[in-house]
Amino acid sequence: MLKKLAIMYILLLSSNTFLFSQASPVQALGETMVETRVIPNEAIRLRILANSDSAADQELKRAIRDQVTDAMTTWVMDLEDIDEARNVVAEKVPAIEQLVQEELKKAGVQQRVEVSYGEAAFPTKMYGQMVYPAGQYEAVVISLGEAKGANWWCVLFPPLCFIDFSGGDAVPAEPESDTQQSDKPSDSGEMKFFIVEWIQGLWGLLTN
Repeated sequence: MLKKLAIMYILLLSSNTFLFSQASPVQALGETMVETRVIPNEAIRLRILANSDSAADQELKRAIRDQVTDAMTTWVMDLEDIDEARNVVAEKVPAIEQLVQEELKKAGVQQRVEVSYGEAAFPTKMYGQMVYPAGQYEAVVISLGEAKGANWWCVLFPPLCFIDFSGGDAVPAEPESDTQQSDKPSDSGEMKFFIVEWIQGLWGLLTN
């Protein structure tokens, strides 16, 4: 009996390892982290709007993002009170603009820069299983050039800027037709079904 149980444990461990390998570890970790976190009512966001959607402008936005989030996270990471955070963020607005200007100079780019702190409009976003509704939210907004490019945002306080909330779209993509879906069977689904049948067959042999 102990031998059978040991064999079953190994089989189950092997099958679980296989099934978990079908999903991206980074994606699974990221979605789990976001699903267990809800942005509190009293939060300060950070939003960066690129000049345009050109590759150069988007790369510049990401470079500025890295510099600003590193600095701002350091400034607020030890704070627990929202009012303290508001005071610190308000005081640091000139320093934030200076960081942006330095990054523009480093890249050899001349663009208008506007850094504001207050109420700002945010679109509806979805990340994992969480939906963040559109509305006016307290935020630091960095506008680069014409500010017509794709934006990036995160939660500055409490410090959650290691999670990129900007990629989620609250409007799901149009589903494919039934014909298209039936023409493309899921290899992952077939393999998982095979694993289940395999375990069931071995269980039958062990219990007979």
